[in-house]
Amino acid sequence: MTSGLFVLGLAYVLSQFFRAFLAVLAPVLKTDLGADPDALALASGMWFLSFAAMQIPVGWALDTLGPRRTAAALLLVGGAGGASVFALATMPGHIAIAMALIGVGCSPVLMASYYIFARQFPARQFATLAALMVGLGSVGNLIASYPMALSADLLGWRASLFGLAGLSALTALGILVLVRDPPKPEGEAQGSLRELLRLPALWLILPLMFVNYAPAGALRGLWIGPYLADTFDLSTQQIGQATLAMGLAMILGTLAYGPLDRVFGSRKWVVVGGSVMTIACLGVLTLLPALGPVLSTGLLAGVGFFGAAYPMMVAHGRGFLPPHLVGRGVTLLNLFSIGGVGVMQFVSGRVHADVVAGGGAPYPVLFALFGGALLIGLVFYLFSRDSTA
Repeated sequence: MTSGLFVLGLAYVLSQFFRAFLAVLAPVLKTDLGADPDALALASGMWFLSFAAMQIPVGWALDTLGPRRTAAALLLVGGAGGASVFALATMPGHIAIAMALIGVGCSPVLMASYYIFARQFPARQFATLAALMVGLGSVGNLIASYPMALSADLLGWRASLFGLAGLSALTALGILVLVRDPPKPEGEAQGSLRELLRLPALWLILPLMFVNYAPAGALRGLWIGPYLADTFDLSTQQIGQATLAMGLAMILGTLAYGPLDRVFGSRKWVVVGGSVMTIACLGVLTLLPALGPVLSTGLLAGVGFFGAAYPMMVAHGRGFLPPHLVGRGVTLLNLFSIGGVGVMQFVSGRVHADVVAGGGAPYPVLFALFGGALLIGLVFYLFSRDSTA
């Protein structure tokens, strides 16, 4: 079980990498392929939306086929195949296709580990284990920053993507060999998505789930690069250093959130506090977008740290799921979280293009967009029922 969870952790490192590396490659992809920020926003959005669209079939597959075959097959076909398509890209549209394939490949890996946690560990440990897995996977966020910038400069971005395709294939093989499916209880009821949607406790959690990860995911995954380049004229390596700082903040935030439900006896109010702080950081960036590269990077790191409540929110929703709906339940929560980032990437790309076309400054508008969406989701969440079991 330990070796299986470790290789799933490596797969999640790849997942975190693939959702974040476009920010660093933004300047070179613009030069080589003519991919402007709006095209990259589309490509990034395709990763998140294809990932989200897979959550319902992945939930069925986890409950029916088990995590081993589900994660191995999709990572091999989507992850390795998509990275190869990216390496061969000759136009921006090819990047969007590649990112959609990679999103499919990455879609089951975190949920496979969460399925194992929910099946084989005490419920009170779920939030901590979920946060540890996200913290481990967030190493990919770091590799997608300065190390990826160095690799692109030294080896070229195409060679780097071919290497990632090979690594994805090896990791998929490792999952097939090392992961063990947890046993299913005798006589367990067969659940359905319809039954899951009849759980009223989830409906006030889902709106915030939809927007909670969007600011950190969208900014770290793409907009930090164009923002720092356009506002402060930073180089690829300087952007890599800034994304490294934001990535570190996201890891520290994830690990900090992990035990807080047991410290405070609440999951709901821990998430509320973090959301308020995230909105505050976005508010400062909206009002003062040109504070300087160091202070602006610090505020973006604040968005990453306080916006890392994803495992706590999954644990909150997990507390209301019956055992036979665990696979479908956690993937539904993940669908809303990742789908929200995808939708916000599409919207933010359109907003960026419209503001630039009108001669305005796009980045304060983007920061306000992310902060406003988070505030709306938080209003619904305030009426949700807490869970600590």
